[in-house]
Amino acid sequence: MDFVKPTINLAESSSPDGETLLLQQHDDEFFLKIGGVTLMSTTAAASEQEMATLACPPSTKSRRVLIGGLGFGFTLRRVLELVSQDSEVIVAELLQVVIDWNQEYLREVNGLCLADPRVEIRKKDVFKIMQEKGKYDAILMDVDNSPDPFVQRRNGRLYQRRGLEIARNALCEGGMIVYWSAHPDSSFVKQLRKLFSKVEAIPAKAYPKAKRFSHTLFVAKR
Repeated sequence: MDFVKPTINLAESSSPDGETLLLQQHDDEFFLKIGGVTLMSTTAAASEQEMATLACPPSTKSRRVLIGGLGFGFTLRRVLELVSQDSEVIVAELLQVVIDWNQEYLREVNGLCLADPRVEIRKKDVFKIMQEKGKYDAILMDVDNSPDPFVQRRNGRLYQRRGLEIARNALCEGGMIVYWSAHPDSSFVKQLRKLFSKVEAIPAKAYPKAKRFSHTLFVAKR
């Protein structure tokens, strides 16, 4: 008889909107759930890595990159693989528990990336960080499930006109922003095209061998 390994609840917390955040492990895979719904997992991270590949083509030039949302660190790891050793990577993560869980439970996944000297972790709203002085060559936005916010309601402002203007102004000339989404959104594409010179909605797979494209990456260039 095959033995089925149990799902282990590693840690629990609450989102800013009062939903239960739950970190689970099954075999060697990890899952983060909010309100009982899987928000992210180590089994489906290809699209998060693709974000970095689109925004940070390999170069020896020093770059300044802003990542909105730490998640399980897959976007961060891929950015570090692509940028030069003198680049600067700022990660905005509003939830302290996500930072703590990466350092405690997910060290062998991507948690060690937080100790890279190029990385600065900031427990601050990416909406506010983009309004500070300094420009970015690339911004990678993965703070929620789509332009229709799921993690917390206030994230909606990032995808509205004012938020898009702030993002554009935070980019260097020719800089690029990539928004991760669980689904397509034609109205969001129209919004982006009002402010950015080049906009694409690129289908992305959750994992490399997936038969279908289940996610969407909205790519906009200043």
